[in-house]
Amino acid sequence: MTTPVTITADVVVVDLEGTTSAAGFILGDLYDYARPRLEEVLSRADENPTVKAARAQAIAETGLEDNSTNAAVADALRQLMASDVKSTPLKTLQGIIWAEGFAQGAITSHFFDDVPPRLRSWSAAGTRLAVYSSGSVASQQPWFRHAPQGDLSPLVENWFDTVNAGPKKSAASYEKIAAALQTPPERLLFLTDHPEEVTAALAAGWQVIALDRDGEPWAGADFAAPAVSSFDEIELTA
Repeated sequence: MTTPVTITADVVVVDLEGTTSAAGFILGDLYDYARPRLEEVLSRADENPTVKAARAQAIAETGLEDNSTNAAVADALRQLMASDVKSTPLKTLQGIIWAEGFAQGAITSHFFDDVPPRLRSWSAAGTRLAVYSSGSVASQQPWFRHAPQGDLSPLVENWFDTVNAGPKKSAASYEKIAAALQTPPERLLFLTDHPEEVTAALAAGWQVIALDRDGEPWAGADFAAPAVSSFDEIELTA
């Protein structure tokens, strides 16, 4: 067990993959659910403006021709998934697929056991909570709503992704989030498992604690901020 970290913050902003939830679950179960459904959701472009925009962005991002078939676009998106590319149109389409899967009871989300009790206790004590993930807001909300430990979505005040905030490795994104939260950066705490996200948030003046969880992709990395292995090792003060 690492040394507990005591910190003062008005708002805690959490990453998902590797921080609140196992990356293997997202890259495994959820990706497996989305892969065969990409072509079908792309077929809704004529009736769904969000899908239409994501399809056009995917074509531009992957270098396909404008008249490419939905099958070709889906194949290109699956290649991005195979490389875990943080593609905004891919995340948008995955979010639609996952939200429907959650609503149908076909899939559930995952949270490390230490996370829900901490989120609930911090919220009860008056700490504001927000999410910032590369996954779309459309996927974040059902992810929290369908947690095995109960609906966690009412605890979250704001949701941020690469569309409404910007890239997670850019300091400007954290400046934008601070403005949206109307909170000085020095009163914000970001929890993430990615070293480059740690660096970006610090550059924007945020407080940061890195999650260094055994078995996760960035375990044992050289973080530029204090690192803990569990939310239980974070003590918030007013």
